[in-house]
Amino acid sequence: MDLGLQGKAALVTGGSKGIGLACAKALAAEGARVAICSRSRANVDAALAGLPGAFGMTGDLRSPDEAAKVVETVWREVGPLDMLVTSAGAATRTPPPELSPAKWREAMDNKFFSYINVIDPVVKKMAARGAGVIVNIIGAGGKVAAATHLAGGAANAALMLTTVGLANAYAGQGLRVVGLNPGLTHTARVQDAMKAVAADQGISEEEALRRNTAAIPMGRFADPEEVASVVAFLCSARASYLTGIVVSMDGALVPTVV
Repeated sequence: MDLGLQGKAALVTGGSKGIGLACAKALAAEGARVAICSRSRANVDAALAGLPGAFGMTGDLRSPDEAAKVVETVWREVGPLDMLVTSAGAATRTPPPELSPAKWREAMDNKFFSYINVIDPVVKKMAARGAGVIVNIIGAGGKVAAATHLAGGAANAALMLTTVGLANAYAGQGLRVVGLNPGLTHTARVQDAMKAVAADQGISEEEALRRNTAAIPMGRFADPEEVASVVAFLCSARASYLTGIVVSMDGALVPTVV
């Protein structure tokens, strides 16, 4: 299916690995001009090796100044953005007895503000142009509380509200803003999550993986490429009337009515 993304400019934050990298590759395969960013130069360089023609730069998106620099540089080097996919940042999973005000704040910085610091300048630039799509890859932890993911889940919940709120605010200016909540996906980040679950429950990582896989009605984790395919569709004109919604993609793990 031709999604009509040929020549369009996209920035994928966290695009050097995991779901972000899969999204960058999916958009590039559709002919988009892709930029990625990451805190690690080594990760950016490794990702660019598999993304011919893509633009990559480093930046700590927890800093509003660095995030603004990333946006301005990409806007100049790649072009005015038609698409923003946010996938950078994750809160460390922390057992409840180890939570503290500092841990809660750290989670907001790592997940919520690493998204907001990029979204804010981009949404304003897109509004000035009268066009653009923002897809925020969030996580179902903002809907269903998990003991080891309370702080991160709170950041996810804030991002969901931000997503639908911005969609409502900017729909009249030609923008679409959509959220995507992937379930457990085969990434290094999820491997780390299994370590936290294992430690909290006093079981092995293998047992944590087995239990979490068994809980998914589809009987398996998602592959990053499956998530990326949905993101590419959401970015395209084929989803032109889809905005202000957070799409669940978790293998029917959380059977809620949206």
